[in-house]
Amino acid sequence: MENFETFAIRTQTERSQFDEHSTPLYLTSSFIFQDAEDMRASFAEEKPKNLYSRFSNPNVTEFTDKIVKMEGAEAGYAFATGMAAIYSTFATLLDAGDHIVSCQSVFGSTHTLFTKYFPKWNIETTYFKAEDAENVENLIKPNTKILYLETPTNPAIEILDLEFFGKIAKKHNLIFIVDNCFATPYLQQPIKYGADVVVHSATKLIDGQGRVLGGVAVGREDLIREIYLFARNTGPAMSPFNAWVLSKSLETLAIRVDKHCENALKVAEFLESHPNVELVKYPFLPSHPSYEVAKKQMKLGGNIVAFEIKGGIEGGRKFLDKIQMCSLSANLGDTRTIVTHPASTTHSKLTDEERNEVGITAGLVRCSVGLENVEDVIADLRQALD
Repeated sequence: MENFETFAIRTQTERSQFDEHSTPLYLTSSFIFQDAEDMRASFAEEKPKNLYSRFSNPNVTEFTDKIVKMEGAEAGYAFATGMAAIYSTFATLLDAGDHIVSCQSVFGSTHTLFTKYFPKWNIETTYFKAEDAENVENLIKPNTKILYLETPTNPAIEILDLEFFGKIAKKHNLIFIVDNCFATPYLQQPIKYGADVVVHSATKLIDGQGRVLGGVAVGREDLIREIYLFARNTGPAMSPFNAWVLSKSLETLAIRVDKHCENALKVAEFLESHPNVELVKYPFLPSHPSYEVAKKQMKLGGNIVAFEIKGGIEGGRKFLDKIQMCSLSANLGDTRTIVTHPASTTHSKLTDEERNEVGITAGLVRCSVGLENVEDVIADLRQALD
């Protein structure tokens, strides 16, 4: 099986004695052993066996194996949430005194890790702006250990050249970590460009229906082994039920994301023509400053459109109040179209300076375009903008 859609559907756990066609749920906290030697050898890792669902579970393994294949990775581990995957990856690979170089536009909780919690352990982060990427080597120090980025970024929808950063990471012997959540493995595989670890919030497009939380980290076998040992002892494991739901979701990922991207491009083109919109950011719009890079490394443009409404924070609030069909929610990657105004909601506690640092301007709206008829989505956006 070499084709994405086929192994997304046909990668399954071994069938039980009941010869089920669809993988069953394995809702068990633990597993049994045949005798003392079986138990000893299993705990000594001399034989592959599920020991305890905090370590591994058939449903979680099936989900993880699919993401590993999709990303072209060597190994992986699944987590309760995307942030559990991000935190555990960094906590495993960093030591006190280490330094991170990261793109400036990152998810809010990742920014909080970098600025509030990691400094407690003497771990420093230096940000670079997407437009200053060519100068990133100037930020690398003797104690720099990780080069980290999102692409497309959240919520500014900036595109960073994976090939360029992969070469820099290799040149300076850095661990290159990429948050691939907005693209999914269907649209982009950072490992092809030199990423050592790829992380996802499976809560978003991978689930795609706003049902369960989940996260996953995949990449080099030696690094994932260390991440697994950290997670095994700290406990952020994915639940078997969530893994079962997410593995089912992966069976339709390709066909869903194709439609998400088709709708999102039409929404972006509409927004670009509206007089109350100052700026639209979508990777596959020719007006995007990194359009050529996006076309090089992404199959399609994703489902997230960022746009700047005239009127700043108050303009953003009025827009949200006039929305009728689309959902007002902090999630994204759902079948339902979702609009968020970060400056007045998710990032309202930050100062103007802090918001600008992570690419959030006063009138910025993030639209996660869903699977409704796109004309209905555009009609709702139009009446709210008008």
